[in-house]
Amino acid sequence: MGYQNLLAQSKAGLSKIAVLAFYNLENLYDTKDNGLVDDNEFTSIGAKHYNDGIYQNKILHLATVIKGIGEQFTMDGAALLGVVEIENDTVLQDLVRHPLLRSRKYQIVHYDSKDKRGIDVALLYNPKYFKPLYSNSIHVTLPSSSGVKYETRDILMVQGMLDGDSIYLFVNHWPSKRGGEDKTMASRNAAAATCRKEIDRIILKEPRAKIVVMGDFNDNPDSYSISKVLKTSGNAQLLEPGVLYNPWLNIYQQGRGTLANQDIWSLFDQILISNAWINKEQTGFHFKFAQIHQTNAMVENSGRYRGYPMRTWDGNNYRGGFSDHFPSYIVVLKPLEQEIDQ
Repeated sequence: MGYQNLLAQSKAGLSKIAVLAFYNLENLYDTKDNGLVDDNEFTSIGAKHYNDGIYQNKILHLATVIKGIGEQFTMDGAALLGVVEIENDTVLQDLVRHPLLRSRKYQIVHYDSKDKRGIDVALLYNPKYFKPLYSNSIHVTLPSSSGVKYETRDILMVQGMLDGDSIYLFVNHWPSKRGGEDKTMASRNAAAATCRKEIDRIILKEPRAKIVVMGDFNDNPDSYSISKVLKTSGNAQLLEPGVLYNPWLNIYQQGRGTLANQDIWSLFDQILISNAWINKEQTGFHFKFAQIHQTNAMVENSGRYRGYPMRTWDGNNYRGGFSDHFPSYIVVLKPLEQEIDQ
């Protein structure tokens, strides 16, 4: 992919690099019983015997990973980072204020949702790169055959300026497969349809809008919810109008993923983009490549989870890892005009 050439171009001032990333933080709760949500297990008297020491270690590990995402291309790391499985803005403030991340001055866009576990989605952004202009929390209505109302995470939409480019960004965390893939498929399709409706609304007004859809979709790149309901394609050159480019399809077909279960890799953590990012002959940012971020320290090196992401929890047993997901990111590139001597 010419990573070294890309870095050399950036250092020479010939191009500007921005890293857009996504990370499932695996149950980033504070240690308090907030009463309003089902978070008892993440307290000192809960099943996990959660305490401040575990919490601070979790913050340290997540800050270590986040600092390293894309750092080989730009010392600023991720310009935009969508995150999920966070309890509230308190834990995000603790995260971005950690000494490893403090110099980046990450700002936060976050709304509380009605998810019964009390987990939300959010966006961290580096103000050096991004200025938010508008944001909204989009409710997902799930189907129910029993009549019992079930709440999931809202979808976060943020509109803003990425170093001169007007962009729309969606952060998703779709319903899990808990209870069986077939039984839960309709819920993920509902989340996909909700997101797609918002995308169509934007494209109707701005056919060439730069849109980014990221998240833990709890489905793979070839799943029906992604490929058909959300409308994506792995072929950047043959995108039909309105269809999103999915650079993760080929990576997934190579057997790579962001999480593993029973020795089967899944790639739930994806970043999808509209066609306006594809053209390299433009003054704004264009898509360069997609990558999964992992280091040796983030990988289990022994036991039944060998090769998996080193997770924080195995049931109620504290493993002291990072997350059960690897982060994903895309690199976008903007050529800069060379200064002309006067």
